[in-house]
Amino acid sequence: MDLSYFFNLAGVTVFAVSGALAAAEKKTYHADAFSVFFTGFITAIGGGTLRDITLGNYPVSWVSDSNVLWAIFAGFAITFIFPRFLIRMKTGIFFFDTVGIGIYTVIGTRISLLSGVNPFAAAILGMVSAVFGGVIRDTLINEVPMIFRREIYATACLAGAILYIVLDKFEVNGSLNTTVSALLVIIIRMIAVRFNLSLPKFRLPE
Repeated sequence: MDLSYFFNLAGVTVFAVSGALAAAEKKTYHADAFSVFFTGFITAIGGGTLRDITLGNYPVSWVSDSNVLWAIFAGFAITFIFPRFLIRMKTGIFFFDTVGIGIYTVIGTRISLLSGVNPFAAAILGMVSAVFGGVIRDTLINEVPMIFRREIYATACLAGAILYIVLDKFEVNGSLNTTVSALLVIIIRMIAVRFNLSLPKFRLPE
């Protein structure tokens, strides 16, 4: 088990917290414990499952590795034990989601490269690994998915994936590459939100 494996488990945990928090914080209905857990579970495994299916990696990670499920349970436990503290954190969901996409981007890119796909496909699959769980989460709680909002989200993931691929080509240490590339995603997203940055809008001519 190298450091990237533990990065992956950390990403699973923070995504589980992100999904559980999103369900628990929803004001239009009163989610029960199972609904909160299910939302966290789907958020945590959604992107990785789609990536594994696309790559033909069977069984998918959460089926073959029980540690992934334990990481999800840990995320739910954190949310269950400290709900008031987490919900009072105005940036709680944002923070956990941002850390999660940073970690998942580089892990997804790394797994894709190891599966032998070309660098362009690896970057896209790294991005998909990071954002698809959030898409499912937002759909379940009846929110507009983050990738359709003005915020820079998937673009930050794509930048981190490209950096990972470039550093990997130069044979940079894997753990260092994972850390630096994940931090790039996190920093880009935080700066974009802090200064209200977004990509130009695309509109069809009327």
